[in-house]
Amino acid sequence: MSFRNVALVFFCAITSGWAQNSPPLRSTVYTTHDANAIVNYKTNSRAIRAMVDRLVLAATGQSDLASAWNSLVSPNDKVGIKISAAGGELFTTHHDIITAIVDGLAAAGHPRSSIIVWDRSLEGTKGAGYKSGDGFQLKSIAPRTGYDPKAQFTAPLLGKLVWGDVDYISDTGKSVPLSDVENTSNVSHFCKILSTDVNKVINVPVMSNSTTNGIAGCLYNMTVPNIDNWRRFAQGTPFGAESIAMIYSNALISQKVVFNIMDGLLAQYGGGPSSQPNFALHHATLYASKDPVALDAVALKQLEALRAKASFPPIGRLASYIQTATTVGLGNSDSSRIEVKNVGR
Repeated sequence: MSFRNVALVFFCAITSGWAQNSPPLRSTVYTTHDANAIVNYKTNSRAIRAMVDRLVLAATGQSDLASAWNSLVSPNDKVGIKISAAGGELFTTHHDIITAIVDGLAAAGHPRSSIIVWDRSLEGTKGAGYKSGDGFQLKSIAPRTGYDPKAQFTAPLLGKLVWGDVDYISDTGKSVPLSDVENTSNVSHFCKILSTDVNKVINVPVMSNSTTNGIAGCLYNMTVPNIDNWRRFAQGTPFGAESIAMIYSNALISQKVVFNIMDGLLAQYGGGPSSQPNFALHHATLYASKDPVALDAVALKQLEALRAKASFPPIGRLASYIQTATTVGLGNSDSSRIEVKNVGR
């Protein structure tokens, strides 16, 4: 049986709590560019705010920001913003983008203090402009206790558990060492932030390749960093790649993400999602869509072009979950069904 068939069996075998829909006939990815938005790695907050505002107005079809954000989330929703902080100071989701989103949500009636901005680790936010005075809640996922023991899923691939995973067993104080199988499991758990703390999510990944999963885009940003026992899905294997779509299909993700904005101020085409300035360039572009699959497909095409120019091998095989995501109804990956609209100044 092929890896893709195994992945589809994995998806079909797990039905409780998983969303299965048909993708829209067509999807739209909105893009906006401003060369002044970033110069020598320094961002222009005014330019970036205008870019974010243009995107949300275009994507929602509303005439003012309050109405635009209210069309995505209601005042009673518990809103979370999922950033990517794996890229260090330079390649973490830019602070100015998050500030613009939070200000828009506040204009729509959401108290800043109720908005949760998170990633697995916040190490990358140090030096990236994030600070305690921002007003929103900046959270990481606590090892072990930050995951929900009840929000779990299984996959037909054993993973080696490490400290911080819910089911990890410590051999401290034991006279007999643990066997090789005592710290392996086919179970992963979703983080509590995603399972209980928020019911609507704005997904803000960076525009970066992933050495193990092709692209660290919308689908990746909501899956691998939000679960424990995740290393089995990031081993550069076809099954690990295909599994990203299956994990995203869980209602805890697919039914909560209402909008995606990709931070393309910098585009990193090699060595990602960790910081690799030698394989990145100033792109000064933001992308947005309600369809995470379409946005990933557009970004993948751009990253492949940058890699080809640098004589790097293609990454499409590792990002095959983008096509699988269409198969299971998460969105459109076929370029013939994706319209890219430039939102100019």
